[in-house]
Amino acid sequence: MVTLKQLAKELNVSISTVSKALNNSEEIGDETIKRVKELAELYNYKPNKVALSLKQNKTNTIGVIIPDILNHFLSKVLFGIEREAAQHGYNIITCISNESLEKEKHSLQLLANGSVDGFILCVAEETQVKNEIAHFKKTISQGLPIVMFDRVAHDVLCDKVIVDDFDATYRATKSLIEENRKQIAFITNIDELSVGKLRERGYNKAILESRNHEPLVLKMNKLKDSQQKIKSLFKKHKKLDGVIAADSSSGIIAINTAVSFGRKVPKDISVIGFSSQSVAIHSIPKLTTIRQHAKIIGANAAQLLIHRLQNMSEDIDVKTKIVKTSLVKSKSTL
Repeated sequence: MVTLKQLAKELNVSISTVSKALNNSEEIGDETIKRVKELAELYNYKPNKVALSLKQNKTNTIGVIIPDILNHFLSKVLFGIEREAAQHGYNIITCISNESLEKEKHSLQLLANGSVDGFILCVAEETQVKNEIAHFKKTISQGLPIVMFDRVAHDVLCDKVIVDDFDATYRATKSLIEENRKQIAFITNIDELSVGKLRERGYNKAILESRNHEPLVLKMNKLKDSQQKIKSLFKKHKKLDGVIAADSSSGIIAINTAVSFGRKVPKDISVIGFSSQSVAIHSIPKLTTIRQHAKIIGANAAQLLIHRLQNMSEDIDVKTKIVKTSLVKSKSTL
């Protein structure tokens, strides 16, 4: 592979002149820039990105760590991150923690060796359950900024992008109360996660404010049979006429279970779930959803990190951006 030195020798100019010409420096005349670029193209010259990154002390690469690549919400956030990063000239390297604290630590260590300039991540479930944050603080102390999204560690001083989980579930529950639903259940298989806890609190606030309702919460382990537990809920509470699902699958299971019991949706029972349109279409009738706007979350996370990376010499206060959810009415509610 041809080098800058070889190009400079053939053109009878300095290595610095060749480098500046390739980067369209105003210090170099148009004719010289043209000659340099023509010869570089002839020899198919490519700059050594590793050497360049060492010299500039940056890689223009962002490390992204997500807990589950098969999760539709997370994959759409990843899409938003990549698209926004590319528009600013950044590449991404993605690691999957598989909800494991150790894998999350390993991913940070693996990429913190000069491979990336900073991180965007969603905290693994095991990390939240054990409330371990030392690995995040260590990474930040090494000069590698972190932006957290969705599931965040509140005790870590870094930029964050979240949705209004509490308010979203509060508003969704209120909408079912306004439909004159008398017995509304909250179903969740993410009660160990920060977002799950916030969604349950939002439901509880709306129920307690109504004074005519009692809380009815079903917590499930997603490794066990959710369908059987939801079926048991319907058997035990025959007057159940409203469901708020905190996760992407439970709302669909609730609709299917209600139909199997001969209940008409939404005449006899209304169901709302946290989900995307592409997941909601898998129920009949189609699920009314709390839309989280995953691509916007990803774009905001990338913007926060890139802004910080481009202003590393400045003391910028950490920010938390809140992306408002939308209640998208469909056939499972009145």
